[in-house]
Amino acid sequence: MATSDWGDWLPRAIESAAPDGVAVWYLGCNGFTLKASDGTTIYIDPYIGLGDPPRTVRMIPVPFDPVDIDHADAVLTTHEHTDHVHGPSQAPILAESDATLYAPDDSLAVAREDEQWTDTWDVSEDQLEEVTEGDTLEIGAFTISVESANDPDATHPVSYVIEHEAGTVFHGGDTKPSPEFEDIGERYDIDLGIFAFGTVGNVPDKETREPVRTRWYNDENQIVECASALQVDRLLPSHWDMWRGLTSDPKVLHHHAKSFESPRRLEIVEIGDRVDL
Repeated sequence: MATSDWGDWLPRAIESAAPDGVAVWYLGCNGFTLKASDGTTIYIDPYIGLGDPPRTVRMIPVPFDPVDIDHADAVLTTHEHTDHVHGPSQAPILAESDATLYAPDDSLAVAREDEQWTDTWDVSEDQLEEVTEGDTLEIGAFTISVESANDPDATHPVSYVIEHEAGTVFHGGDTKPSPEFEDIGERYDIDLGIFAFGTVGNVPDKETREPVRTRWYNDENQIVECASALQVDRLLPSHWDMWRGLTSDPKVLHHHAKSFESPRRLEIVEIGDRVDL
């Protein structure tokens, strides 16, 4: 397991925070923490792994050790890729906090079969709960709706709409634009939309290690298309910081978004930053 470059200051900052509404911390990659005014705390796709060098090389610090996270109500995963469901990153959070993992079936297969969380960590089977499109979860002050996602590289991706009286957050995982987004945008009033963003680059093939032209995340036009279809007020790009060869500069999105009614504002954050609803 990777060791935190930052000690425990970020988990302690989250634990001690007392937001008026909802605070959202960016954990790097596609990981986020949401904490409500009543203390309800959820993690989405937290990942502290180092990738698979030289194929995938982590370009940002490891911001926390998961054993330092002893207060969490839920961990949500969007799909089965390693940087979204990962035992060394997430199982210790469940073990320390008694949180529940909510995940689609193929993500749960990673936890149960591939990584055997219940055998390797102090995690019980009743802490692993399957979700699918159309489900609604009530977790403390949050109402969480499971919606569809369009990630051609995943076998069963989902997105999450997280509602609170202070505002609504959409986390799309690694989704690209989807025909479903206009309908989702009509059904919810989304304040903050989180979408994966990055460049197209050469990534070594898993087996041959030969460079392969790779697009894993939205480009500038695709991410604005997602935000526009969902009618989000604030667009927060993620994942652009993570992998060598696929990093990008989210500041360019000002040019791509400025002629659209949505998003109305860009939230450009770095790992460890906090935004509020």
